[in-house]
Amino acid sequence: MAEDIPFERRFDAVPGVADEVAPGVRRVLAPNSGPFTFTGTCSYIVGEGEVAIIDPGPDDPSHLAALLDAVQGERVTHIFLTHTHRDHSGALAALKEATGAPAYAEGPHRAARALHAEETNTLDAAGDRSFLPDVALADGARVAGAGWELTALATPGHTANHMAFVLEKEGLIFVGDHVMGWSTSIVAPPDGSMNAYMESLRRLGERPETLYLPGHGGPVRQGPAFVERYLRHRHARETAILRALERGPMAIPEIVRAIYIGIDPRLYGAAGLSTLAHMEDLVERGDVLTEGPALLAGIYRLP
Repeated sequence: MAEDIPFERRFDAVPGVADEVAPGVRRVLAPNSGPFTFTGTCSYIVGEGEVAIIDPGPDDPSHLAALLDAVQGERVTHIFLTHTHRDHSGALAALKEATGAPAYAEGPHRAARALHAEETNTLDAAGDRSFLPDVALADGARVAGAGWELTALATPGHTANHMAFVLEKEGLIFVGDHVMGWSTSIVAPPDGSMNAYMESLRRLGERPETLYLPGHGGPVRQGPAFVERYLRHRHARETAILRALERGPMAIPEIVRAIYIGIDPRLYGAAGLSTLAHMEDLVERGDVLTEGPALLAGIYRLP
């Protein structure tokens, strides 16, 4: 179904090498490739001389060394986190110790909703629950450094504390995992919320900036048009779920088999969680029925 999005899966960045990806912005790729991280996590350096780092990346000594080497002779004055999945925040403590720079973020890691009875958070280990920002940022907050200014843009959905950062004068946004050029973003309850994610997408797409720098993969150009494709894709996924349920009541594994054709087996669990996120939204709107709250083990039917 994702063929409706013009993904770009050619990405030649070399881990550990600092590349300039926009005026005043450098990228350092971490060596943590995988089915959820693509070729690795992208850390960004903003400015020259006195700089900010966005998303320190995983707890990997070689990546930390590459970041510090990239800013050798400069002073890191700010560290920003788009969200607190460990592939983005794992190196934070070591980077703070090495630079003395404070951490800026929306807030601590938390679930988008409370756990239901007998429910477990299958992604609990991915979240950095030890993180507390030195400076908590409200939506719209502006943080200025030497020759740059970032505006905080709350984009909950992938996680409850997901935040993008806008370089308005340069016409670009650091979008974290909210939008990526190589794949759709995973929205997995209880950490994520499909309703919040869709609203954040709409809000992002209404902005004038056209260049998005994501947490994984290469730049997304013509960002608002790309977001519109993302939105259409999610609506098409909803339609596919509803059509599958026309055959009768189904459990989530059955729905996944019906609508995720040719999926990488390693992503089967993530597909189930993404389907659950859609189910939570559809049940809340009354378009789908189930007994009690929407759960992975639930049975779903049309009204």
